[in-house]
Amino acid sequence: MTSVPVELPSTSLFKAAYDDQRAILQIQFRDGTTYDYASVPPELFHALLAAPSKGVFFNHHIRGRFPFVKGDA
Repeated sequence: MTSVPVELPSTSLFKAAYDDQRAILQIQFRDGTTYDYASVPPELFHALLAAPSKGVFFNHHIRGRFPFVKGDA
């Protein structure tokens, strides 16, 4: 089941969605670019949503740690 995109209270991240079947985290940034991160555990998606600073969490736990492809914005 794919989650509905969730708007994030962040200055850099705009929305996040997660595909349970494929373990893909989709992040849309405020500038409109979208990236799909592969092999992301579901608990990391939930931790992102719960993090006090979404951008800091993303930079420490996701960026540079998972393979990604740039999507169409």
